[in-house]
Amino acid sequence: MNTPFRLAGLALCSLLSACQAVNTTSGGVVGVERKQYMFSMLSAQEVDSMYAKAYQQTLSEASSQGALDKSSQNAKRVNAIARRLIAQAPVFRADAAQWDWQVSLIKSDELNANCGPGGKIIVYSGLITQLQLTDAELAAVMGHEIAHALREHSREAMSKAYGTQMATQMGSALLGLGELGQQMAGTGVEYLMTLPNSRANENEADIIGLELSARAGYDPNAAISLWQKMAQAGGGAPPEFMSTHPSSSSRITALQAAIPKVMPLYEQTR
Repeated sequence: MNTPFRLAGLALCSLLSACQAVNTTSGGVVGVERKQYMFSMLSAQEVDSMYAKAYQQTLSEASSQGALDKSSQNAKRVNAIARRLIAQAPVFRADAAQWDWQVSLIKSDELNANCGPGGKIIVYSGLITQLQLTDAELAAVMGHEIAHALREHSREAMSKAYGTQMATQMGSALLGLGELGQQMAGTGVEYLMTLPNSRANENEADIIGLELSARAGYDPNAAISLWQKMAQAGGGAPPEFMSTHPSSSSRITALQAAIPKVMPLYEQTR
C-alpha cells in the first residue's frame, strides 16, 4: 500500500476512535432514542465551563447597560416557569438535578431565548411582550431550549466541527497542503458552528420540550400556538429566534402528532 494512503488510513482510524456513541438522555414517553457521537476529548464539563464564562459575560454586559431584569412581573414569570420545568429535567437525565441552573431575563426587543450547556437560561423580553406569550407558550419556548441543553446539542455540534477540523488538518498534513489546509479547517469549523441546529436536533428539542411542559403542568397545545406566532412574527424578516430555530409546517405537524403522547401527563397535573 502507498505510504500516504496507509498514513491516511491510520489517521482515519485515530479520528474514528476519538468519537464515542452516547445517548445523553432517556427517551421519555416521546421516545427520543437517537445515538449521538461526541468527541471524546471534548468533555461535557469543558463545554459547560466555556459556556458559563460566555453566559456571565452576557449578563455583565446587560447589567452595565441596565438591561438585566431581576424584579419585573415578567422576570418573576420567567423564573417561576423555569423552576417548574427544571424540576422535570431529571426525568430525562438524573444528573440535571445537580446542574448549576441559572435563569435571567434581559430587556431587549430581540425575539429570542436560549438555554446553554449546564442549564444557563436567557430569555429576552421582546419575545414575551411582542408575541404576548401566555405562561404555557413561554413554557413551550423554555422547554424547547432546556431540551437542547439536556441533549447536549452544543457539544454534539462542536464534536462534528472538531472532527471536521481534525480530518482537514490530517489531510492537509498528509498531502502537503500546509497553510491552505489550516485555512480550510478554520473555514469549515466557522461554517459548521454558525449553522442552525439540525432538523433532527430541532425535532428532539420540540418533543422533549413538549413533554417537559406537560409534566410541569402546562398545556402542550400551547406549543402549536407558539410556533404559529413565531411564523407570523417579524413581517418580511424572520425574528432572531427563528434564524437559529428553523420552523415549517412539518414542525407543527410533528408536534401535533406528539401531543397525544404527553397529554395524559398534563392531565395528571390538573
